[in-house]
Formats: sequence, structure tokens, C-alpha cells
Amino acid sequence: MSLFDFFKKNRHNSAATAKERLQIIVAHQRNQSSQPQFLETMKQEILEVVKKYFAIDLDDISADISREGETEMLELNINLHNKEIPQAADSDESTA
Repeated sequence: MSLFDFFKKNRHNSAATAKERLQIIVAHQRNQSSQPQFLETMKQEILEVVKKYFAIDLDDISADISREGETEMLELNINLHNKEIPQAADSDESTA
């Protein structure tokens, strides 16, 4: 093994390491930039649907995405205050 081979291997290893680190950083930035916008849009859409049956505000909905390994989990909490909207109950009975 010559002295030149020794330095050549280190360059290859450092390039591979740098590439791997860059891929991690890019994936992390993509994840952070798209999550809040996605969650806010989803919360607005869910709010519109649930408002047909219950009197709630956007503050009553919380959404979070967590990741464990390769699995992503969406956690959604909606606080219902037992203030049902009477029109929704009447329209359901008339269609049934």
C-alpha cells in the first residue's frame, strides 16, 4: 500500500460522509418547511367540517406529526364543548 493510496481513501470517505450529511440536512429542511403549512391547511379543512355539527373554534383543534423510524403518525385532538348545532341534527333526521 503506497502513501498515495492512503490519502485517496480518505478523500473518498470524506466525500461520502459530506454527501450523507448534506442529504440529512436537505431532508430536515424540507420536512420543517412543509409541515406547518400542511398542518394549518388541514386544520382549517377539518374545522369547516366539524363546524357543521359542533360550535368550535380553530383553537379547539390541535394537530401534530411525529416520526418514529420510518413511520409517521398524525395526532389530532378536537375539543368538543357539547354545543351541538341544532340545524345539523334537524337536517340529518329529514334525510333519513
